[in-house]
Parts: sequence; C-alpha cells; structure tokens
Amino acid sequence: MPRRSVLFSPGDRPELMRKAPRTGADTLVFDLEDAVAPSRKDEARKAVREVLADDDFDPDVEVCVRVDAAPEADLDALLVDELDGELDALMLPKVGGLDDVVRAEERLGRAGWELPVLALVEDAAGVLNAAEIARASATDALVFGAEDLAADLGATRTEEGTEVLYAREHVVVAAAAADVDAIDTVYTDFGDPEGLREETAFALGLGYDGKLAIHPSQVEVINDAFTPEPERVEWAERVLEARDEAEVEGRGVFQVDGEMIDAPLVAQAERIVARAAAADVGGDEGDGESGEDRTDDTTKD
Repeated sequence: MPRRSVLFSPGDRPELMRKAPRTGADTLVFDLEDAVAPSRKDEARKAVREVLADDDFDPDVEVCVRVDAAPEADLDALLVDELDGELDALMLPKVGGLDDVVRAEERLGRAGWELPVLALVEDAAGVLNAAEIARASATDALVFGAEDLAADLGATRTEEGTEVLYAREHVVVAAAAADVDAIDTVYTDFGDPEGLREETAFALGLGYDGKLAIHPSQVEVINDAFTPEPERVEWAERVLEARDEAEVEGRGVFQVDGEMIDAPLVAQAERIVARAAAADVGGDEGDGESGEDRTDDTTKD
C-alpha cells in the first residue's frame, strides 16, 4: 500500500471529509487535533463518526484519524462497534517515546481493535527516541513534523530548513532501520507548487516514502514526485532481470547498458520497482489520473 500523499481533512468539516477520496491522495487523515478548535472537539468527533459509519462513504484508499495529544476522548468516540472495520489506521501526534505507542496499542486491544499506528515525531524527545518508536509492534510509519519540532526547539524556520535537517534525516534513518514507512513534513505554502515540488524531491532523495499534504492541490505534485519515471522503471526492471540471469550463471557482477551493477544499484532498482508497483505504474505507462474536485480549505500540522 503506497503512502505517497497523506492528506489532512479537518474533523469538523464533514463535507471536506466526504470529498477527500476524490483528491487522489493515498491516505486520508481526518484530523481531531490541530485542525479543530478546542471548542469544537465534540462536534468533530461526532462528524468523524458519522462519516465513517455512512454506508455511502466507501473509499478505496487508507483512512486514518489523527487523535488529540491526550487521545482518550477521541479513542472512546472511535472504538465502537459500528466503526469496526471502517478505520484503517490511527495517527498519534507528538509521540515522545515507545510508551506512547504501547499505551495506544493497549487501548485498542481492550476494545478488541488492532490498527497500524502512524507515529508523528514532532518534538525533541520524539526525534531522540525515533528508533524505539519505529520498532514498536504497532508502528507502521514514522511521520516527521517540522513545524511543531521547530517550536519545541525554539528554532527559527527558514526556507532552507537547515534547522530541522538533522531531525529530518534521523527520522528517515530510524524508519528504514525498522522497515516502516517514513512520511515527510508538510509544506505550508499550498499556493507554491514549484516550491512543493522541490521540497518533495529533496524528501525523496533523503529516502522518504511519502509526504503530508494540507491542501488537495498538493496531492498531485506529491504523487508525481514519488512515482518513478517510466524510463527509471524500465532501467530497474532490466537491472533485476540481469541480476537473476547472473545469479543463475554464478556471476557476482554484471553489466546493464554498459554500466557495472553492484549490490547498492540492485537495491536501488528494487526500490524503484517497489515504488512503481505501489503506485500501479509500469515502465511504459504514466501514473494514472490525478485528483479532481479540489477545495480551498487547509489544515496545518
């Protein structure tokens, strides 16, 4: 299951949650945390429950809810019989250590639920403990939150992002070591697609598997960046085919297109083919349809 684009929708805006599956995002996050004012939390919980329980709401993408930092009330509202099977994952904000994931997993277990956790690493403690968070049995992805991290550090956010670069790299390394997804932080200027394209390409270069989106217009740009170009897929397929032939012949090294191929390039080819398969594209086709019916509403991580 790809998580190229992970789109937030405010939990108190049912009309946006119902439209979200048409944006083309791989994962939808109905947000009960930052996108909802404290005075509207109860209203948002009710709205999320009603959308998820609606028989007409049947998206073919991953549906997730981001609960509040103190999640008890949110979990009580979600872990009910009528929603069993309607929710695909749980996003936990401000995860500072392994215990945060374990407590959520235990709460799910008491209700008879088992859900993968997308753990938001967005403060200093979370960054330092990213490896243990990633290794928790329920953790299926680490999600990097640069905005909250900068606030926690007292850092000044810059266009270059050097103030959060160490943390950004640390999170993706921890995710890779635990073999879970790594989802990159939001790009807050949703009116700047070129800036988003550059930022997403940089995240891809660091090793991230996907990126958070706060506006539907960001989804297509993010999906495009995390979908390999057909020529790269064709190269990767040739590499893996040549590898298989070399293994049969007992050869450790081989050539593709005049290039000597070794283990790191084989690993790169495997990753490209896996990304292409996740995005349902091949070496001779595009990445499918883009989103439609976009809105002008935003949320912010």
